[in-house]
Amino acid sequence: MSSRTVIRHGLVITASDEIHADVLVEDGRIAALATPHAQSWTADRVIDATGKYVIPGGVDVHTHMELPFGGTHASDTFETGTRAAAWGGTTTIVDFAVQSVGHTLREGLDAWHAKAEGNCAIDYAFHMIVSDVNDETLKEMDLLIEEGVTSFKQFMAYPGVFYSDDGQILRAMQRSAENGGLIMMHAENGIAIDVLVQQALARGETDPRHHGEVRKALLEAEATHRAIRLAQVAGAPLYVVHVSATEAVAELARARDEGLNVFGETCPQYLFLSADNLAEPDFEGAKYVCSTPLRPREHQASLWRALRTNDLQVVSTDHCPFCFTGQKELGRGDFSKIPNGLPGVENRMDLLHQAVVDGRISRRRWIEIACATPARMFGLYPKKGTIVPGADADIVIYDPHAEQVMSAETHHMNVDYSAYEGKRVTGRVETVLSRGEPVIVQREYTGRAGHGVFTPRSTCQYLN
Repeated sequence: MSSRTVIRHGLVITASDEIHADVLVEDGRIAALATPHAQSWTADRVIDATGKYVIPGGVDVHTHMELPFGGTHASDTFETGTRAAAWGGTTTIVDFAVQSVGHTLREGLDAWHAKAEGNCAIDYAFHMIVSDVNDETLKEMDLLIEEGVTSFKQFMAYPGVFYSDDGQILRAMQRSAENGGLIMMHAENGIAIDVLVQQALARGETDPRHHGEVRKALLEAEATHRAIRLAQVAGAPLYVVHVSATEAVAELARARDEGLNVFGETCPQYLFLSADNLAEPDFEGAKYVCSTPLRPREHQASLWRALRTNDLQVVSTDHCPFCFTGQKELGRGDFSKIPNGLPGVENRMDLLHQAVVDGRISRRRWIEIACATPARMFGLYPKKGTIVPGADADIVIYDPHAEQVMSAETHHMNVDYSAYEGKRVTGRVETVLSRGEPVIVQREYTGRAGHGVFTPRSTCQYLN
């Protein structure tokens, strides 16, 4: 069945343009844009976007649905997590499949396909966490790239779980230099952090705020520097995830000034929350435990500046929710046992729009860091991340004037608290199309599990 949708009278915003235009959608793709009244399109469905923004669906390239961690697992499934993403105006996620030590990349990827297939409300893709670098793993990297899994994450943190040493990191980077893959790095000196953790606990410093204090900004900066230089030795590109600290930003800026293919993302929690939240009394700070940790508030200015100057290119969520009751509580009396992660896949587009309202970024930069650049960085553009003829019709009708209060009472993530409880923001998703299919219509969910499909990716579109 052929279907046509026309979106009329909205302001179409992409990373490069703002234009009052009507949008024609045919068979799941954008067929044409035209100035209002310049055409006489007929359609099965007409959406009136008067006074609203028409924007590309968000592309969140850092989520962890159903991730096993610290004796429990993330509370959002692919079904609940992708539904919440849609409510927040995100129409594509790239989640992390996990290779366990002693197992192959293929086993990890197959396990994640099994979790996601038939359960997603929106389209999805995968990165691969590489926990066990050996000759076979390196060969498998080439095969995964052929299947559209073109990025590989390594950890300088979490010894005994995901950790890779410098030699393993170098070997994976050398392989990616050959096969076109992109290495993503969790840059924290996990060996040194573990020493500081044990020393803090021995002193009786067990509260959640100590999680941030032991994971020092200097140890993020040191690991970021080391990752950059290893990538330089390997001749490989590098993407540093969840950058949180002024000193780490400085390392990325220096590398980019040297002409290296080095990229960085930050997350809303580092832009809007701080170490003050970790210090909330009665163990409430546990809600905000994530790694890299929330930093003192003064780090926020350098993150915003880096987003404006393009020393940071992407804002993703690192959505990895754990309920306060029964999950975060595992760390009562020992902050090192608090599962690391925050919910946020539903909040990102709205929080970044608030930054537009506050004058921190422009409307086009909002779309650039949340839609277009993540799509380009991970080989999804222009299928995703923009509104042009031929692109998937992943479109959000966004009301820039609606006000909302963020709350666990009203969000759709499968977690019992909101990291932004009580925060007032201006701007709200009204209607969402995924490949032309309505997922949210006038704030009503009309989507279904299984609509979202696995989306193979090409390699990074920014490499010199």
